[in-house]
Amino acid sequence: MSDTQHAVSYPRFLLHSFIAATDGSRAFYAWMTFLTALMLVGANAWAHQVVEGMALTGMTDHVSWGLYIANFTFLVGLAAGAVMMVIPAYLYDDHEMHDVVIIGELLAVAALVMCLGFVLADLGRPDRFWHMIPGLGRLNWPISMLTWDMIVLNGYLLINAHIAGYLLYTRFLGKKPNPRWYLPFVFLSIAWAVSIHTVTAFLYSGLGGRPFWNTAILAPRFLASAFVSGPAFVIVTLQIIRKLSDFKFGNGPIMTLLKVMRVTVLLNLFLLAAELFTIFYTGGSHVAAAQYLFFGLHGKSGLVPWIWTAIALNTIAAVMLLAPRAKTHMTWLNVACVITFVGVWIEKGMGLIIPGFIPSTLHEIVEYSPSLVEWKIMVGLWALGLMIYTVLLKIAIPILTDQVKVDTK
Repeated sequence: MSDTQHAVSYPRFLLHSFIAATDGSRAFYAWMTFLTALMLVGANAWAHQVVEGMALTGMTDHVSWGLYIANFTFLVGLAAGAVMMVIPAYLYDDHEMHDVVIIGELLAVAALVMCLGFVLADLGRPDRFWHMIPGLGRLNWPISMLTWDMIVLNGYLLINAHIAGYLLYTRFLGKKPNPRWYLPFVFLSIAWAVSIHTVTAFLYSGLGGRPFWNTAILAPRFLASAFVSGPAFVIVTLQIIRKLSDFKFGNGPIMTLLKVMRVTVLLNLFLLAAELFTIFYTGGSHVAAAQYLFFGLHGKSGLVPWIWTAIALNTIAAVMLLAPRAKTHMTWLNVACVITFVGVWIEKGMGLIIPGFIPSTLHEIVEYSPSLVEWKIMVGLWALGLMIYTVLLKIAIPILTDQVKVDTK
């Protein structure tokens, strides 16, 4: 295509994107209004936090990472879990999955934006971010694991944005995409998806003063749970898209993701059991954090209901996913996916981040409970992510169904 044709077609693509993102049915406007209201609640709470400081949160000098970093950790896994659509589509040439793989790539983009939002909320003083900008401040790369995490997360965001944007643009033009402009990035994204959650796990396990995280299987646990929560979210999303839009496809992609979940949900539970055996059977002083998490310690038991709820939900979900009905009854499968999603969110959030700080390095037990401000900001950021995902899908689906196309032949 000539530069002149590009100059004409690209503005049309942007115009279509704007129209698709802002036009829809009454249900669409109601959904977007609802998300906007939640975002405004979160924005207001965040503004108060910026003005009045982190004292509005439930975090302290003892527990310095709370609900924000818990959500950040989970969302990194959600973004990485989207690769479970890329692998069958491109490595195993699954044609049915290839038709819907972009749904997972767009999810990765939305999830990573939420990740960055939760990091921003946790900074307390977002204006101090400039300290990490090379030239203005010090990035401390490659010494700091935080800088590694920042690089891989932003890199994964750019890779998925490029793949999805390029494929949609060429489909909009009615052209066949040039493999050299996206296939190398697809294969890079597979390795990068593993790296983002591995680096995040190393960020925790590399902290020698936090024995609860000092385990070699933390990275495998992160990846296993990511490959549970990601497919769970995508399965529900695919069914919503199929019901509410003209984007029709068979059950093949859903069944492929179900097969993945049937393995990873058991692997996630097995790794948790292996971790518990090592901690409690060997004993020692490092068992204190796990003792507090699962059974309470010295009369303090704030996290006990959280972790046992997560284990119960993940166990129930495993039974439901392995049942034959999961392949024939979509409602059964959807309920199992929602239960899985919530269970992993609790396990990787409140059940992983918080007990790393309790007891503290001074062996004090200072409990943490998220404040109302934290809950509001969390809801606002999730609403932002869902709005971004909704807008991206609204742009993509008409192009994928060939309802909108500019033929440049």
